[in-house]
Amino acid sequence: MILFLPMSGHDKIKEHIVYDAGPYKGYYGHAEYDHEAELFHGEVLGINDVVTFQGKAVEELRTAFRESVDDYLAFCAERNEQPQKPFSGKFVVRLSPESHRKLAVLAKVRGKSLNAIVSECLDKATRNTDAEDHDRPRAKKPATRKTSKRRG
Repeated sequence: MILFLPMSGHDKIKEHIVYDAGPYKGYYGHAEYDHEAELFHGEVLGINDVVTFQGKAVEELRTAFRESVDDYLAFCAERNEQPQKPFSGKFVVRLSPESHRKLAVLAKVRGKSLNAIVSECLDKATRNTDAEDHDRPRAKKPATRKTSKRRG
């Protein structure tokens, strides 16, 4: 399914189309459409190594993403290096002291660790975003903002 969202421009309307790939061997990818080149450019997410892929159509993107992951794994094996694993499950979260306090109190009241409470909150926030949302193109949602017009 491809959705097109008009993006404001000077003299023409453009679509902003993105493609999310994966999971494939534990890796995910993200590509955006380049109107000038008339193709999608993407990269594998969650690792510091640069692994890219590109294509013009969904099947071509899917194949290119998988081939890029396979090439990356083969490259690491040739060099006797461990490939980076995406999304280790650890990251630093910076929040306000007030939010930190509220989470710490909630954890204490529930008899859980602060990590367990934060993990539950994030799981709840991401409940409807799973692997079935990947591996298909979609339009990027525009930011919503209020505008006001002056009449006069």
